[in-house]
Parts: sequence; structure tokens; C-alpha cells
Amino acid sequence: MFSGIIADVGIITRADDRNGGLRLSVSTKALGMDDVQLGDSIAVNGVCLTVVEKKSEIFTVDVSRETLNCTVGLEVQGARVNLEKALRLADRLGGHMVSGHVDGVGEVVAFTDIGESWKLVARAPQALAKYIAVKGSITINGVSLTVNEVDGAAFSVNLIPHTLAVTTLSDLRAGAKVNLEIDLIARYVERMMQAEREG
Repeated sequence: MFSGIIADVGIITRADDRNGGLRLSVSTKALGMDDVQLGDSIAVNGVCLTVVEKKSEIFTVDVSRETLNCTVGLEVQGARVNLEKALRLADRLGGHMVSGHVDGVGEVVAFTDIGESWKLVARAPQALAKYIAVKGSITINGVSLTVNEVDGAAFSVNLIPHTLAVTTLSDLRAGAKVNLEIDLIARYVERMMQAEREG
């Protein structure tokens, strides 16, 4: 599990084909690799991946073809990516509960400077729209954010300068594709309601 609070922005230094998937090497300055063990999970742009090799400022992960089919941003060598290590039981939960399992790929509609912050408008896949609610949580490229407005499949969030400074969200422009993960609570509420209807 993750919190959606980004610890560092890394760079994909290698993206090598591996049986239809990819083996990625990611460099990081501030993530802190001393306590990372082989087999640990690190979220890369919101995608939970398993460490298979590591050095002091670089780690390697394998990405399956299935994961590549339902995410964006992992296949480009040189790309900047948001990084977060998996939570420990004693960690503070500054964002919200994030699984690192991307639910779908959205598209940025607009990204506008509104003075004290920036307004990001994105469109979710239609199947995810019902899970997105005003004041609810959503994860964009691994970053925990609060939804401010919803209009059909489109929704908006506000980004403060700190968030833009410590994540890759400042790189986004209209038309960019982003990884989306809906709030876990919304998913479980729907399942419980479905079970009641079927029962």
C-alpha cells in the first residue's frame, strides 16, 4: 500500500524489452535506497512494481505486458517519474490509501494557472466516472489529490506550488495521458451494494 505522497522524482535510465514486457532501471537521488530490499514494492508513476535489482541511487523493476497495456509513462527512456516506497505500519498517512493498481488511463483536458494554484482538468474513462466524487480522493500518476469538481467523466483538482515542485505534474499539458487510480473506498462500496442487490 501507498499514500500518494511522492518521495522523489526519478528518471527512467533504461527501458529494455523483456519477453514482451520491459525491464526498467530508475535513478533516484532522494528516495533513499538503504532500507529497500529485493522484492520490495515501489510505486512508479502510480504503478506498484517489484524491485529486482538495486544500487545506491538506482533500482530495477520488471513490467509485464499486461501492466503496459493499462498504464502510461513507463516505456519512455529519459522520462521523469513520481516515486514512492510502500508504506510501513508506523508511517503517517498524509494522502489516502493507494494500492498502486492503476484503474485506467485518463487525459488532461486543461491545465490552468489560477493565481495561488493551478487547476488541472482531466477526463477519466467512462467506466471510472461513477467512482469520482467531489471532495473524494483520486490518484494521478501516483499523486494523491482531492477532487474539486465533477462534470460527467471530467473532473478537476487544484495543485498547490509545493505539489508542482516535488512531482512531475508540472510537466502535464492538455492532451497528456495520465495513470488514474480511484479511491479504494468507492470500489468497496459499489461491491457491497452489488452484493445486496444480488442477495
